[in-house]
Amino acid sequence: MEKRVRRRLVVRGTVQGVGFRPFVYRLAVSLSLAGSVRNTPEGVVIEVEGDAEAVDEFARRLPAEAPPLARIEKAITADVPLTGEREFRIITSEAGGSPTALIPPDVALCEDCAREIADPGDRRYRYPFTNCTNCGPRFSIVLGIPYDRPQTTMSAFEMCPRCREEYTNPRDRRFHAEPIACPVCGPSLFLDGRPAPRGISHVARLLAEGKIIAAKGLGGYHLACDARNPKAVELLRARKGRGDKPFAVMVRDLEEARRVAEVSPTAAALLASPESPIVIMPARAGGGLAPGIAPRQATVGVMLPYTPLHRLLLEESPPALVMTSGNLAEEPIVHRDDEARAKLGGIADHILSHNREIAVPCDDSVVRVEGDLVIPVRRARGYVPRSVPVEGDGPAVLAVGGYHKHTFCLLRRGEAILSQHIGDLDTAEVLDYFARAVAHFQRLFEVEPEVVAHDLHPGYLSTQWARSLPGVRLVPVQHHHAHVVSVMAEAGLEGPVIGVAYDGTGYGTDGTAWGGEIMLAGRSDFRRVMHLRPVPLPGGEAAIRRPARIALSHLRDAFGERAGDLAKRLLPSLTGAEIRVVLRQCERGLNSPLTSSMGRLFDAVAALLGAAPEATYEGQPAMELEAMAQEYGDGRVESYEVAISDGVIDTRPLVRGIVADLERGVAAAQISARFHETVAAFTVEACRCLRAEGGPAEVALAGGVMQNARLLSRLIHGLTGAGLRPHYHREVPPNDGGMSLGQAVIGAVSSGMGK
Repeated sequence: MEKRVRRRLVVRGTVQGVGFRPFVYRLAVSLSLAGSVRNTPEGVVIEVEGDAEAVDEFARRLPAEAPPLARIEKAITADVPLTGEREFRIITSEAGGSPTALIPPDVALCEDCAREIADPGDRRYRYPFTNCTNCGPRFSIVLGIPYDRPQTTMSAFEMCPRCREEYTNPRDRRFHAEPIACPVCGPSLFLDGRPAPRGISHVARLLAEGKIIAAKGLGGYHLACDARNPKAVELLRARKGRGDKPFAVMVRDLEEARRVAEVSPTAAALLASPESPIVIMPARAGGGLAPGIAPRQATVGVMLPYTPLHRLLLEESPPALVMTSGNLAEEPIVHRDDEARAKLGGIADHILSHNREIAVPCDDSVVRVEGDLVIPVRRARGYVPRSVPVEGDGPAVLAVGGYHKHTFCLLRRGEAILSQHIGDLDTAEVLDYFARAVAHFQRLFEVEPEVVAHDLHPGYLSTQWARSLPGVRLVPVQHHHAHVVSVMAEAGLEGPVIGVAYDGTGYGTDGTAWGGEIMLAGRSDFRRVMHLRPVPLPGGEAAIRRPARIALSHLRDAFGERAGDLAKRLLPSLTGAEIRVVLRQCERGLNSPLTSSMGRLFDAVAALLGAAPEATYEGQPAMELEAMAQEYGDGRVESYEVAISDGVIDTRPLVRGIVADLERGVAAAQISARFHETVAAFTVEACRCLRAEGGPAEVALAGGVMQNARLLSRLIHGLTGAGLRPHYHREVPPNDGGMSLGQAVIGAVSSGMGK
């Protein structure tokens, strides 16, 4: 005689909007189980009743066979009393309570939908808003939870009978696909404000003619032009005021990607993944892209069409299109139609829009791939709001991030939820957008933070905003400690660790600008044990735009009175008058704060080797410096000399060695390769010494400089060879876009929560 049982499972994670309920339904029915499944704020709640062996098999197969987009983070199981049910049902979603279920990210077009839009016999043939439970918009259209159609911007479109039939059939792949649509009942296209059922074909012709198009996508507007048309590319660059910052390119297919880039298996898998990020990889010589796509870079950022609209457009347009964020400078991406007309109308010749409202703007994500090494650069579409598991529990924490590449983070119930990329937090407009995004997250997850963590820098708008909040406990967090703890949190490390924090600049506890720090760190505190020898930063932040000024400061530190004469020969972008002013500033400390920044050292070396005299975007000199080293290749080079004494890494011998090489006529590529080798070598040696003195074997590699694939790969190799265990970011960016994760964890621990 069979033993009949009933079991309740509460499944948490990304399990709503990914086809999880119909999967549960089909699994339960196949095992002859009764019961129900429903979405609730705490997750997906399942009750199954039937033969005990079948219930056990259900529990085993649930995580193993879950839909590809589902991410089960926790399943809480309990036996409950029998009810005598004989059927399995999908029941109405439940609202109320404090949500633990996560909204799924926006997902790239699946192959099933791709086949439908290519099939003349299908009712969704060439329909640019086709989707199912395995693809399409999620996070960008959500207004609240549970994630059901009335809580999305698709509520404006009433389903036709055929869509309704698909939506309510648990055996259909569109069962409760909340953005479900078809040409009869769904969103439609507009060109320059007028209905345009054939707008895609028209826009494809315009792009072939060299026009610039603003096109509305999943999370906002793109600016597009033919990537092989030099005039169109330069016109877009000039109209947008983008300086030399590289453009991303969307290509027709993987074959076209291989024409323009060296696509490794790892890169190919990412390009074709549901996340479908922009993948930065080595550019292929002779790929035919316009020279202005990525000036003085050895890499190119490529993505595949990830929506039906993009797929259809690339079928008719030139096979490689610039597809850059529709915004100005580092502002948030434009996502409203009126805003597009106002802000992009002077850049684009035409605007292709649609009437599906975007609730949450979300940029394209960016990752960098060198061989098997994958470095997150920007975390947004496809990844947000996927959480990072964090040990500990307690009141909710809001971490408000920093300044550049801004994100914020909500930490609650053992999960850290990072926001999408916001931009540079330097204007009232971006600050307003940030505040609205925080409010949306708080509504979405029904969280009222009790603790707010912020950067130490008193001038950051994020710090000032945090200090304006009533009724919360403020936790100030040192910038580089946050970077290190961000790596620790992602890797599940409690500490202590050796933290290597190399970035641009961050406010130090001594009031100077840090950025080249090696520390012993835990989640609650840290001790700065080594750092680069500080040099003046003439003109403060303004010097970052003129890297030759930073180079002159390093020449003065290394050569004293000879610096002026050396600058005249090695830094031609500086006039004689500017050289005298900068030297006087450094000598007298006039608007020249001291900095130990590794990022600024990269700027200085880049300037000495002839990189762009004006930095038109953050990180430009360092990126050009790495590109020079890539020209040299992976051949063996010797390190320059560096002295380490009393916790100070003295880079003056390094600068003298570079100048000596320049005066001997050594190629810039070889000098850059030697510089990268030197930074890796002295970092590994510093960590090895700390370990020998009783320090930990775990090393957290953090900060924006760790976006440099050449340096990071050498650090990983060197540290491993020295018997240490390196950890680096795989989920969130090493730059300031990932810093809010560390802030949140420190805020939790400082408030007596967590471990």
